[in-house]
Amino acid sequence: MERLVAVAKKLRLEENFNGYIHLKSIPGASDELMREAGLYADRLSVNIEIPTKEGLKALAPDKNHEDFIKPMKKVKNEIIQYKSEKKIIKSTPKYAPAGQSTQMIIGASNENDMQIMYTSNYLYNTFDLKRVYYSGYIPVSYDKRLPMIGTEVPVLRENRLYQTDWLLRFYGFDVREILNPKHPNLDLDIDPKLSWALRNLNQFPVDINKADKMLLARVPGLGITSVNKILSARRFRNLNWEHLKTIGVKLNRAKYFITCNSRYFETKDYSASQLKQIIVQSSNSKHKKAFTGQLALFT
Repeated sequence: MERLVAVAKKLRLEENFNGYIHLKSIPGASDELMREAGLYADRLSVNIEIPTKEGLKALAPDKNHEDFIKPMKKVKNEIIQYKSEKKIIKSTPKYAPAGQSTQMIIGASNENDMQIMYTSNYLYNTFDLKRVYYSGYIPVSYDKRLPMIGTEVPVLRENRLYQTDWLLRFYGFDVREILNPKHPNLDLDIDPKLSWALRNLNQFPVDINKADKMLLARVPGLGITSVNKILSARRFRNLNWEHLKTIGVKLNRAKYFITCNSRYFETKDYSASQLKQIIVQSSNSKHKKAFTGQLALFT
C-alpha cells in the first residue's frame, strides 16, 4: 500500500500528472495511508471481494471482515471532512473527488443474489459508494472450497446483478421489491425490471400521458432517455403509438405495459406466464441462445 501511495504522489507532484488515478486500497491499511491516498487519487477502492461474512469465513478464515469495512469508513469520513473544510478555506485540497467504490466476486462462495444485492445496498447507503462492481469468478484453483476448474463463469448472472444495481441507483426501486425471501435469485432469462413487472401486473397498464417520471421508469422497455422524451413530448399533445415511434421510443416490450391515446395495439389481458413467453420469444437479446432449446440429434 505504501508503494501505491508513493507512486500516486510522485505522479502528481513530480510528473505533474493531472489525469485520472483510481487507487485500490489493501484491507487493513492504516488511517494515515488512507488519508494520504485520497489526496493524490481521484477515486479509492476497498475491494470487499466476498459479499458476506459467512462466505469470507469459509474461504479465507484468516481474514477479518472488519478489515474491509474500516477503510471504507475512513474514506467516507475524510471526504465529508475535506468538503466541509473547503467551504471555509478555499485552498483546502480535494480528497478522493470521484468518491470510493468496491468489487465483489460472484460465484466463488454460495451467496444468493438477494444476499449480494442487500450487501451492495448497505454499502451504498452506509458509505456513500459511487459504484459497486460485480466480477464473475473464474476457476483457477483446485481448492475444494471453490468451484472446480472448468465451471462456467457466471457472466449472465453478473449482467443481471449490474442491471439490478442500475435499477436501485437510477430507477427508484427498493432492493426488497426486486429480491426478497420469496424471490431470492434473479431470473436469468429475463431482466430484473421485466421480472418485477410480471410479478406486479396489478400496477399496469400505465397511462403514458398521465404517469409521473418514476412510474414511467418502471415500465419494461423504457429507459430514462425514453422517459424524458415522453415527458417532453406530452407537454404539447396527448401521445399515441405513432407519436411514441416518431420520438424514438421502442415499443416491442413496453407496449404490453402501457396505454396511450390510440385505438391500435390495445393492451390485452395476458397472464404473467403468457407475457413472459411472448416477450422472450420475440427478444433479440444476445443471451437468448442460453435459453433456447435445441433438438437432440439422436433420440
